[in-house]
Amino acid sequence: MRTNSDRRRFLRIAGAAGLTGLAGCTSGGGSESTETEESGSGENDGAETSTAGTEASTSTVGETDAETSTMADTEDGTSTMTDTEGTETADGTSSASAPEMNVGMIYAKGGLGDKSFNDSANRGVKRAVEEIGVSFNNAQPEQNSDFPTFQRRFAQSSSPAYDLICCIGFAQVSGLTEVAPNFPDQKFMLVDGVVEESNVASYTFKEHQGSFQVGHLAGLLTTREMSAGAGETDPENTTLGFVGGEEVPLIKRFQAGYEAGVAHANEEANVRVAYTGSFSDPGAGKETAVSMYENGADVVYHAAGGSGIGVFQAAQEQGRYAIGVDSDQSKSSSQFADVILASMVKRVDNAVFTSIENVANDGFNGGEVTTLGLEGNGVEAVYGTELGSAIPEEVKQAVAQSREKIIAGEIEVPTEPSGG
Repeated sequence: MRTNSDRRRFLRIAGAAGLTGLAGCTSGGGSESTETEESGSGENDGAETSTAGTEASTSTVGETDAETSTMADTEDGTSTMTDTEGTETADGTSSASAPEMNVGMIYAKGGLGDKSFNDSANRGVKRAVEEIGVSFNNAQPEQNSDFPTFQRRFAQSSSPAYDLICCIGFAQVSGLTEVAPNFPDQKFMLVDGVVEESNVASYTFKEHQGSFQVGHLAGLLTTREMSAGAGETDPENTTLGFVGGEEVPLIKRFQAGYEAGVAHANEEANVRVAYTGSFSDPGAGKETAVSMYENGADVVYHAAGGSGIGVFQAAQEQGRYAIGVDSDQSKSSSQFADVILASMVKRVDNAVFTSIENVANDGFNGGEVTTLGLEGNGVEAVYGTELGSAIPEEVKQAVAQSREKIIAGEIEVPTEPSGG
């Protein structure tokens, strides 16, 4: 029997989409929102297989997508959307043209609208719509057991047949390890994990490097008196915070890098650490961050997906600062720009776009692992749009210097927290 939950999980979205991206400079990033996007210029993602980013334009998406698609139920109880984009006919309807390429997008838990990780992946495929002419389907699983189901469903589809299936998030590794060998002719790409199959292109990131950068920033600011936007620091209390989502090795890399960056700036600073257990619980994120702020934290960095919105809410209420993750959250969550000092941007959008481009150019890198780090801006610290100008220049220079030392190998950033 078809359920509303089933229908929500599998959506084909092939509507109008604008070119999007993040600014690769330290003065701020591009758009993050899946609604009205204010885009900056993209940059090379640092991968050998990637191409340089392009200038991004302002575009409005979201409602436009829905307006250019129509819903149709399939026999297995899922729902798809058939593309109605194309040449307008005399009666006012649209005659859709066949896409150059079909892409399946399976997002991490929490789905679209997280203003962070999943939305970044979505920007990548929308850029491919604009530049390559692809059509794509979205699947938004609600639990880990859904991942192999959608991976298999996309792979078995013949109408359309998918040229590439993009699996977003570390939790998809287990399912894809099982599914990929059963469909040797189907091309997959995976973000944040590795599956050693010839039909899987794996993309990983050096999150610890980017997290070191924002930790260095936080460690320097907590010893200074700063009052800007809706927050301020207390130089008499050098306490900072880290809020993670699920306590897994990937998120611990964020924690490890952040703690190391803080220590690089100030060995006496204290970092309070807590995990919400979810990437989609803003209430838990807020409660956790409030406790940290009330116990003296000047700045809290989150790697908690949608739960991180609660961290920003807490920062505003407590008059302190926060650091975003994956996307430039001073833009994607602009209502909190007055407390977001910076974001650790992870170019998932470039990984998705590059993988699609490779397939379109008959250059699929199956069986390979592409790792993106500070070099080439695969990860980077991007200052907030509202608060970036208030950060002292000597602090920015120190953060820039540590970046160069990491790239040169003079600073080795740990991938595991010192406490295990």
